[in-house]
Amino acid sequence: MKATKIVAISIGVVALAATVAFMKPRPVKDTRVVTPDQSGMVLIPGGVFMMGTDDAESYDHERPAHMVQVDRFWMDKTEVTNRQFKKFVDATVYITLAERHPSWEELRKQLPPGTPAPPDSVLVPGSLVFHAPTQPVMLNDYTQWWQWREGVSWQHPEGPGSNLEGRWDHPVVHIAYPDALAYAQYYGKRLPTEAEWEFASRGGKNDRYSWGEEVSPQGKFMANTFQGSFPVRNLKEDGFETTSPVGSFPPNGYGLFDMIGNVWEWTGDWYDATYFQTLAKSRLTLNPHGPAKPFDPQDPYGLKRVTKGGSFLCASNYCVNYRPSARQATAFDSGQSHIGFRCVKDVE
Repeated sequence: MKATKIVAISIGVVALAATVAFMKPRPVKDTRVVTPDQSGMVLIPGGVFMMGTDDAESYDHERPAHMVQVDRFWMDKTEVTNRQFKKFVDATVYITLAERHPSWEELRKQLPPGTPAPPDSVLVPGSLVFHAPTQPVMLNDYTQWWQWREGVSWQHPEGPGSNLEGRWDHPVVHIAYPDALAYAQYYGKRLPTEAEWEFASRGGKNDRYSWGEEVSPQGKFMANTFQGSFPVRNLKEDGFETTSPVGSFPPNGYGLFDMIGNVWEWTGDWYDATYFQTLAKSRLTLNPHGPAKPFDPQDPYGLKRVTKGGSFLCASNYCVNYRPSARQATAFDSGQSHIGFRCVKDVE
């Protein structure tokens, strides 16, 4: 998927359609860092692997493949769930970016100079929601299936009238990068680097997919993805139309669930479309932590982090991002229906 920020400029008016500006975190009730433990985590052994891909059917920013070594680390067995995030919010009174009023002074930093300020009426809390069109659309225009809705947040995934009933064990969504970072830091953890995430996703293999070379070996669904003609018709052959409870599909070789599909996951790395070309100049890169600053040629002013793993919206006729090497540039302040996260912890 291309950039997630949609800014339409008309005569003297900016219509903001897809992002919530970053604001400093609100004070929290419980400012202690909870002593981390390894419950619910898996020890990833670390090692040398081929990061990225040379597959001709992949996207340019996944190439070239290059040798990377990562140290061992602990990783959450599953994506952070609504239940877990509520426990964090209850303890800290944390307010996510999607629940805050955007700041034009912060937002303008990611827009071309001279962009006129929008009316206050459009600077409202909200997030991006997937909305299936009722008829076929051009796949080069993602505004046909993404809608900015006021009042959408992790607690109200589709808007003010929705809730989390029956979804407490689903991955939390509409989480921006600072939200995921705040959660991780509170529990004495952090977000994975892109290299750590990809190493863990491969599960000790170097196949096209986390589980092998076939999307559905012997007809078995291995991840929550989109079956049918995206974005109009979801056949739900894997049993789910949107997110699924974590752990609904087989784990990978390291015992990690949903490293592919379900929701995209935040990493700690800035996104640079040319970063892999830089790494490939070395025979081996030790524990890369991403570029020093972001660079997206399609959105030169955007501040974007790498998200990994694909989601329930990845389809064979569209993005095919249900692969370990797949990567996406996501505005650091953007919440969406299909973005969540999991945490890692250093081995002492």
